[in-house]
Amino acid sequence: MSGGVQNLLISLGVMQLARKVPFDDPVTLNYVRVGYVTVQLVILAAYYYTSVVIKKKNDQTVLKYVEPAAPMSSDDPKLVTTTVRDYDLQETSKLLRASYMGLAMMAVMHFYFKFTQPLFVQSLMGLKSLYDAKEVAIHLLGKEATGDLQRPFKVASMFGAASGPQTDAAAIAEAEKRIGKKDD
Repeated sequence: MSGGVQNLLISLGVMQLARKVPFDDPVTLNYVRVGYVTVQLVILAAYYYTSVVIKKKNDQTVLKYVEPAAPMSSDDPKLVTTTVRDYDLQETSKLLRASYMGLAMMAVMHFYFKFTQPLFVQSLMGLKSLYDAKEVAIHLLGKEATGDLQRPFKVASMFGAASGPQTDAAAIAEAEKRIGKKDD
């Protein structure tokens, strides 16, 4: 089962569970708020610690891949040459930005629109996303960077196969030729 479908099923199950929580009780609501804030602090701390571990390992292995062009764009695919350390830090930074965006959206939904159920749902989904984060799996859980965890990471599609950067020698050589032609 793909990650997107799994997240959808878990979300639906958690929403059904959230219907049974009496959010109109101020004490219960405060517990849910404290739980949400605690989970978010744990997530942010885990991402920060992951970045510290990445910097400490300082893996300078060269990583070359071809990043696909944006959909509906006339741009050519872009050749990227980086190190494992820089790639991992960049991916961890993306995870942090996603967490900050989620926090901002939840603050608006809860304090401005007075929604309470999403606090409960996002507390549990936040923990699942932390567990699913590839950088956390590699650097904190000690999993090998092979298969789904092989860099550069493939982006999982909800309904199909994962897509993402091309790492085959032919794609890299083609991108290098294109760059060479532009320099002439």
